[in-house]
Order: sequence, then structure tokens, then C-alpha cells
Amino acid sequence: MRKLLSLIVLHLLSAAVSVHAQDIDAGLLYADYCSVCHGDRGDGESHAKQGMIPPPRDFTSPTSALELTRPRIINAIRNGIPGSAMSSWKSRLNDTQIEALADLLQSRFMLPGATASATEGSKIYADYCSVCHGDNGQGALWATAGLSPRPADFTSPKFQSTMTRDHMIQSVSYGRPETAMTGWKKRLTDKQIETVVDYVIGAFMPQVSDKKPSDKADHKHSDGHTHQHTHADPDTELSVYMNQRLTDGLQGDAERGKALYLHNCATCHGEQGDGRGPRAYFINPKPRNFLHAASRASLNRPALQRVIGKGKLRTEMPAWEKVLDAQQIADVGEFVFVTFIQP
Repeated sequence: MRKLLSLIVLHLLSAAVSVHAQDIDAGLLYADYCSVCHGDRGDGESHAKQGMIPPPRDFTSPTSALELTRPRIINAIRNGIPGSAMSSWKSRLNDTQIEALADLLQSRFMLPGATASATEGSKIYADYCSVCHGDNGQGALWATAGLSPRPADFTSPKFQSTMTRDHMIQSVSYGRPETAMTGWKKRLTDKQIETVVDYVIGAFMPQVSDKKPSDKADHKHSDGHTHQHTHADPDTELSVYMNQRLTDGLQGDAERGKALYLHNCATCHGEQGDGRGPRAYFINPKPRNFLHAASRASLNRPALQRVIGKGKLRTEMPAWEKVLDAQQIADVGEFVFVTFIQP
């Protein structure tokens, strides 16, 4: 009799569990436990976001679609994520509820098509770029709060209006002087760099997205100089660009340029050309570091001639053509080029 009663109780308990599993309202669970941080739409846009570093996960981003497998979501809900505000829920939710939540996140916010159509560019961006620039291209919260200058906001109309594909490829390749943007040329191939730049343009930069690359076209280099760009051999192209001669038939003299540089330029750019002159501490943005890889990949003789003569907007670099004649400008440029750019 006791055995019969035990079997009946076990049967009723299992039936109750089965009914409970079928009746779980995952949407209600999400609203009760998750939306306060991850937002009603799963995009991480909640009132709690401003106080969290790192911010809550945006489930709707391409990065999430690529990275968040079902087992990984279940593990994160069950055990939490160290170093973040994502706590463990295994003491509040049972395994069935956790699995139901994971399925809801994937079905409601991470559409299957996002993963199936994920491009190589989006994968590279997720692995190398999103940590600073954020899943949405506007800058990760920790980076915008902790880095000076902040990472580029790809969605900014102002940023897009001044940017070209060629400029972005060079920035990814060689980095940006006086910023946290490092060069990736030693970690990524030239093809991968072009691929991730095209992804960024297509995903975040509508004002630039219609500027499709061609096999042979005129582009502006990062210093504003227009030159012919081909996709044959990037190293050969850079070598040709860096060997261009001065305009107007001028030829600089590095010895004469040295005296002019030390008298007029070293206070900002430093005697070693590293941008650490005595006045550099008080200047923002900082003076150009001629030893940086980005400088050595963009400042050829014509570029130096132009920027020394015309100055640079929104910086303390003045137009020296008001003080020096064309030959003196050529001499300073030659000294900088042979001493710092291509020593």
C-alpha cells in the first residue's frame, strides 16, 4: 500500500513539474528579472545603463548574434559574469526557467538571420573593435568615460563628413597618434583591415556607405593629399607615395631646415620629433608625434610642405607661410622627413 502511495505521489509531482515547464511565461520572467538592466527591447538601453561599467549586453547587436550561443547564455544566467553587474540567478530561477529565458533571448532579440548572414567584417569588428567602439559604433561606455580622447563615434554626422575609406584603412593599419587607437597591421592582414573598414562603413556610416571602393580611383590620404590608390600591393603603393617630390620644383635642405626646426618647431614637437616639446603639455590636441607609425605612413614631403605652410585647423599648428618663405618651408619639411619620418 505504501509503495502504491509513493508511486502515486511521484507521478503527481512529475506531472506538476511537467505542467509547470509548459506553462512558464518567459516574457514575464524577462520583464521581472532582466529588463531593468537590458531594457524592454533587449538593447541594453535602460535607466540602469549609466551606472554600469561595463554596460548591460545589447542582445540586438551583430556582436551578440555572433557570440551568444544557447549554452553560453544559459551559463551566464546561471552563474553570472565576473567583473560585471550580471549576477548569478541559479538561486532564484530553476534550470527550466533559465533555459526558457535563454530561448526567449535568442528568438525575440537575436534573430537567426543575423547569425546566418554574419560577415567576416562583423566577426573581426566583434573580436578587435567593439571593446572600445562599442557594439553600436558609438563608443563603449567604459571607453568614452575613461579614454581621452574618446574613441571615434562612427555614427556621428561630423565624423562621417570628414572621413574616407582610405583614411580609415590607414588608421586601422597604423593607429592614431596621441590616442588609444593602436595599429593592427601586425595582427590583421591588409585584406582583413579592408574588410572590417567596409563593415564599419556599411553598418554605422550611411554618409560614407555610398562611397564604394574601386580597383583604381583617386582617394584622399589621411593628411588630405589626393593620390591614386590601387589594390595591387599596399607596401608598393606606400613606397611610391612616400617618395613623391615637393611641388613647384623645390628641393629642401635638411641642414638649413634643422636650424629652423629647432628655433620654431621643437618647443611643441620636441627636439626628438616625438611631440613632447616644452609647450606640448599645455596643448590639446597634442602636437604631432613624427615618430608614430601613422605619421611615418602619411607624411611625405608634399604633405609636410602643405601642413607647415597652411597649418592645421582646430589645432595650434599655425600657417608658417606667413613667416617663412617657400624655400624655408621646404627645408624644414626635408629635415623632418629625413630625420623623423624616414630616418
